[in-house]
Amino acid sequence: MKLSVKAQGIVDQIHPETTKLGDLRKIAKVLKTDHKLAMELWATGAFLHRQLAILLMDSKLLNQDGIDQLDRDMQNHSYEERNHLMDWLMANQLTKSKALISLITSWEKRVSSLQRRVFWYYQARLRWMGNTKHSNTEYLLTQIEQHIENEEPEVQWAMNFTAGQIGKWEERYRNRCIAIGENTGLYKDEVVPRGCTPSYLPKFIAIEVAKLKK
Repeated sequence: MKLSVKAQGIVDQIHPETTKLGDLRKIAKVLKTDHKLAMELWATGAFLHRQLAILLMDSKLLNQDGIDQLDRDMQNHSYEERNHLMDWLMANQLTKSKALISLITSWEKRVSSLQRRVFWYYQARLRWMGNTKHSNTEYLLTQIEQHIENEEPEVQWAMNFTAGQIGKWEERYRNRCIAIGENTGLYKDEVVPRGCTPSYLPKFIAIEVAKLKK
């Protein structure tokens, strides 16, 4: 596709080997919200262009049909890239309006594994600063216990992270969350870089709870 002069000028500034997320944020700060330009950049199919496009989108113009199309486009990327794009979309657009948050909370059973991932990742984000005033925690743990082992890997990670946040902040559920990790064995053999917290729930919860007591 032939790009507009403006879009081509932006594309020329982006280099796969050297451009960082911070660089994209600086470009987006100058350009500000421009949904038409965002869609033009998105249509290039390039990973970095799509990351920038997400920053430029107008959340008021996003709806379920539009998100479904973005989701389908993400399937052309590698596993890591499509997870990053969906997480980036959630952080920078989907959590910015009540209407889109309402969509997120309806995605638990969506056919799309990326949208199911967002449902669970959002539940974790609601809790990761210690907010325990949620009425659905018991329900979520039951769903995790029943379904995590049969979920897609990208969804498993988000469900596991949600259980980790619940176990970290809510002592009454802590042993139950630890048991999820012990029973499933998920991430037990994960090797993480020095200074990073492992995803295996017994280790994750023990390390994070110890941090709270310092």
